Amino acid sequence: MESLFGSINVRDLLSAQDLSDPNSPLSAPDLRLLIQRLESQSFQIRSQVQSYLVSHHEDFARLFSLCNDTVSQTREVSDDVSAILGLLSDHPIDAEVREIVSETKSKKEELKMKKELLGLVGTVVALNQRLESVMEALKSGRFEFAAQGLKELKVALRIGDEDDREPLVYGLLRKEWSQCFEEIQEVLVNFMEKAVRFDGDLNQVEIKYHLEVENVNGIQLQTVLEAMDVVGILEYGLAKVADLMIKYVITPFVNHGRPLSFLEELHQELALLKIVPSPDSKVVPTDASKLPDFQKIIACTSKFEMALKELMYISESDDKDNRLSNFAENVEVHFAFKKKTEILANARNLLLECDFSIPQEYTRDGSVWKSDETSAQSSSHVVDLLFLSQRCLVSKAAKQLMELVHQTLQDVCLSSTRVAFEFYHTARDAVLLYEVVVPVKLERQLNGINQVAILLHNDCLYLSQEILGFAFEYRTDFPSSMKEHAVFVDLAPRFQLLAEEILQRQVHLVIYNLKEAIDGADGFQNTHQMKQFESAKFSIDQVVFILEKVHIIWEPLLLPSTYRRSMCTVLESVFSRIARDILLLDDIAAEETLQLQRLIYLMLENLSSLFESLAPGEQNLHEFPAESLEDLIPSLHKIRKLSELLDMPLKSITAYWENKELLSCGFTITEVEDFIKAIFTDSPLRKDCLWRIQNASI
Repeated sequence: MESLFGSINVRDLLSAQDLSDPNSPLSAPDLRLLIQRLESQSFQIRSQVQSYLVSHHEDFARLFSLCNDTVSQTREVSDDVSAILGLLSDHPIDAEVREIVSETKSKKEELKMKKELLGLVGTVVALNQRLESVMEALKSGRFEFAAQGLKELKVALRIGDEDDREPLVYGLLRKEWSQCFEEIQEVLVNFMEKAVRFDGDLNQVEIKYHLEVENVNGIQLQTVLEAMDVVGILEYGLAKVADLMIKYVITPFVNHGRPLSFLEELHQELALLKIVPSPDSKVVPTDASKLPDFQKIIACTSKFEMALKELMYISESDDKDNRLSNFAENVEVHFAFKKKTEILANARNLLLECDFSIPQEYTRDGSVWKSDETSAQSSSHVVDLLFLSQRCLVSKAAKQLMELVHQTLQDVCLSSTRVAFEFYHTARDAVLLYEVVVPVKLERQLNGINQVAILLHNDCLYLSQEILGFAFEYRTDFPSSMKEHAVFVDLAPRFQLLAEEILQRQVHLVIYNLKEAIDGADGFQNTHQMKQFESAKFSIDQVVFILEKVHIIWEPLLLPSTYRRSMCTVLESVFSRIARDILLLDDIAAEETLQLQRLIYLMLENLSSLFESLAPGEQNLHEFPAESLEDLIPSLHKIRKLSELLDMPLKSITAYWENKELLSCGFTITEVEDFIKAIFTDSPLRKDCLWRIQNASI
């Protein structure tokens, strides 16, 4: 049937000589010939059509039958649609459907409203039950639970954020909350008043640790304070105590123009803060060694008062008649107060006046002071670390501060209980002065890379070691009544954490500066171009300069183990970043591989002295027995191997991956595949090698 669908070209039916001139008209013989050939062609077409119809008679019969069936089905569908339309016109069902939909919608809205009301009722019931539980907890003395519940209810009821559109029941609940708040405030303030008592006759403030009011007993003062803080009335409660303190303690002495000292006495159930008027400064001892002699005066004074009481010259029950013994004891207290003020003033002055610098002879060659046995005793900067069996350099202020604290603790061992307690607190306060004063004073230096920050790290490490040794050195010689109460171990972790915080801050500053230097290399792209290569080389030079600067600052000051750990952390960040940037390059020219390799060799060669400083010395072989430099810095092994890969044949790289050598250097399969695609862009072996690498990974 192809001839039926082709076009008939009239020129093909004429002879060739008739077509020599396309513009000349056809002659009669030509027209007759054309008609005959067209008739012959038409006859052939009719014959082909007829034979095709005869040969496909069954197919056409099935087609016409299918068409007939389709027409019949269409008529049936048309009849059904007409019937449905007639039914709808006779019975208006759309109105009924609309009514049902409208009713369903109203029922849903009603159900939704009832659910919301039910939820509101549930919320109200829950809030009311929580208010009742708060009241029950308040009555039973569970103040922490009551205070926390009251705080949560304040948020739930939106106290202070009322809305006029809210249900009326919320107003009732807020009213109950206010009543509950007033009641808990009254109860807690009442406990505070019972906890702090002022005795004007004895000039002392008594603070009870365990409280009892009405039917509630066994309540701790700390619990009351925490509950007041949760509810938000702690300032109010303490303000009332402060007002009473001013009224009963401060004002009487100020009115008489008499200076005051305070003495703290700790007991199992309570603490006493005694207010001691200052005697004549001439009778106050100036040295702790004179206190034992003064104890004899106190004992003789007490015996003299007892004799007077036996002779009934003074009353036995009236404490006001114990003026002589009270005066003698007050002299002892004022010695402690005077000494405490002097010690803390000296500690503060030496911390503020110190410039936290180290002489150059210590920083130029650390082996001099680390190996010299007499340097620790003769130097104002070299100290022994008690529990590390090593030495380090510290500031003059830290060493002098610790000498002052040691002298104070020696005075504790020679003093009476009351004076010893004052000296004990003085020693703790003097140590804590370093934590308060020095970081604030040297805040600017801590924000840069310098010796001062490392010196502060050493100071804190030294102080923590000394604090841990206080108990072993002095505890046995403390007065027996204070041995259980005098502790220093809680201070040591604070300085250990501060030392580590200062060191990590320095490490992060170094890493940040190195990151900025590497950013200048622009990902080490197009290093085969002179301008890009110079830019990348300048970045590498900056990296080397920063690392050498850190090397010069850190190595003489830090402990060997700390120096190695910190420097290895810094180097790991540098090498991993450079290796990652090179492996991320998507197209590396042949000349580019040589330049990248040159940059890596240049960096590693310039850091050779730094690598030597990380090798353990003979004295530290027991501390680092089998660790190589590449064990400490995994990315160093990787970047060295990367420099080899840059000029290695494709088959060799594939073999390295198959025998797991690249995997042991820290390369991933993705990095190796991307590296091969970036370098061997036109290699016919690339596809096969990538398949081998993937197969080896499986």
